[in-house]
Amino acid sequence: MPAQASENGAARVSPMDQRGRPISPAVLIAAEELSPRAIHHAEKLLVDPAVAANLLEEAAATVSRALRAKNAHERPVQDLESYLFRAFLRRLNRTKTRQSLLADAVDLDAFLSRISWDPTRALEMKIFIDELLMQCDPVMRDMLCRRLGGRSWKEVGRAYRISSHAAESKFSQALQKVRKKLRLQ
Repeated sequence: MPAQASENGAARVSPMDQRGRPISPAVLIAAEELSPRAIHHAEKLLVDPAVAANLLEEAAATVSRALRAKNAHERPVQDLESYLFRAFLRRLNRTKTRQSLLADAVDLDAFLSRISWDPTRALEMKIFIDELLMQCDPVMRDMLCRRLGGRSWKEVGRAYRISSHAAESKFSQALQKVRKKLRLQ
């Protein structure tokens, strides 16, 4: 059962996450104590409280698994709530980044559909894309051409013998470097 965010910002955390991974009792208590702060932080970043509650639940399951895997000779976690909050923040930041990449892709698609009617803007865009491609390495150029050709990330990843997520991540990292070079960030 997915975590549920309530009106006061607290989340009721299930003893298992959506994937069926168990959450240890100590981590479950820490997650429920942490939930108002975590949900509030996520809302400030414009993330849906229900999504934030699920991310907290996933982080709790991951922390539970990490604590079970620790050897007896390893130093125990001193502040479980802080440890869990950091795990939650990593998931939240990853989700927020994915949301912004999706929004950028939608904006780019809308932009490209608008400029197709204006030959001057289309020429400007062509020049900009050529400049962008000159800054890219050959692998990124090929990935971009495959994506513009309508290929899925799964197909792009298959061409490079990597996972679809790895292909998307590699492309995203290269695009960030190009944005910095062109001072677009």
